[in-house]
Amino acid sequence: MAVAGALRGLMRGGCRGASAAVGLLSPVRAALGFPVCRLKSSISFLTRPDQPHLAYHKLKGRNPGVIFLPGFNSNMNGRKATALEDFCNSLGHAFVRFDYTGCGSSDGKFEECTFGKWRKDVLCILDELTDGPQILVGSSMGGWLMLHAAIARPDKVAALVGVAAAADYLVTTFKKLPIETQNEIEEKGEWRFPTRYNEEGYYSLKYGVIQEAENHCLLNSPIPITCPIRLIHGMNDSDVPWQISMQIADRVLSKDVDVILRKTGQHRMSEKEDIKLLVNTVDDLIDKLATFS
Repeated sequence: MAVAGALRGLMRGGCRGASAAVGLLSPVRAALGFPVCRLKSSISFLTRPDQPHLAYHKLKGRNPGVIFLPGFNSNMNGRKATALEDFCNSLGHAFVRFDYTGCGSSDGKFEECTFGKWRKDVLCILDELTDGPQILVGSSMGGWLMLHAAIARPDKVAALVGVAAAADYLVTTFKKLPIETQNEIEEKGEWRFPTRYNEEGYYSLKYGVIQEAENHCLLNSPIPITCPIRLIHGMNDSDVPWQISMQIADRVLSKDVDVILRKTGQHRMSEKEDIKLLVNTVDDLIDKLATFS
């Protein structure tokens, strides 16, 4: 599939010169486990009046474009984001990856952020950096944010790919805590949310962040999204249960929804076979959208 997709890029793009032909091998080599020499790309910043500047990388190319939305307190330099960038580059499709406010190379303080602010970040990226139909690929919290973007910009969001999509998860996790613990967090004004992804072993969240996130929960009612949706989830995900992807599939109005479960998949879905599955899924959606355009 990945090799076939790369070869299809030649037919889609015609002859783009020797450099394009070499670049086309990158995702194929990566999928096969060979080292890939990636061109260094400088960080650009989206400047916004009275708001933190957002760091991003952008590839110009044809539509549909692809936008990668990272997970909670993550950044745009992970394996999934860079693999998709290589793949889109090989096909000549537009691609954007970026950091949320307070994360990675973007301006702002993480401890002052809310889900609503990150939602605005995504919409700014969509509005200011892209033209035409886009495929949004959301990892973990990015999967929650991609749903909001599709609701807010239905004419621009052509398809969605969730990777361990964590819709409502921050709120539902908090509400599963004992009432005594919830009251204690409310009184202290801080929740030390357990994580395996930093040295401290927790993220320090203000109680107000949880309250604000409740305003953005989606799974309690039908979700007005009708575009194609693919939801990839690892059944060994110890952070976000795969059943959440099933809930999303049940709640969205779209009839074109596939849930893809990997029995050995972990939360980050960054192993070689996970990346191949993600790239193939995006490639199939590009083909699907091209057929109907």
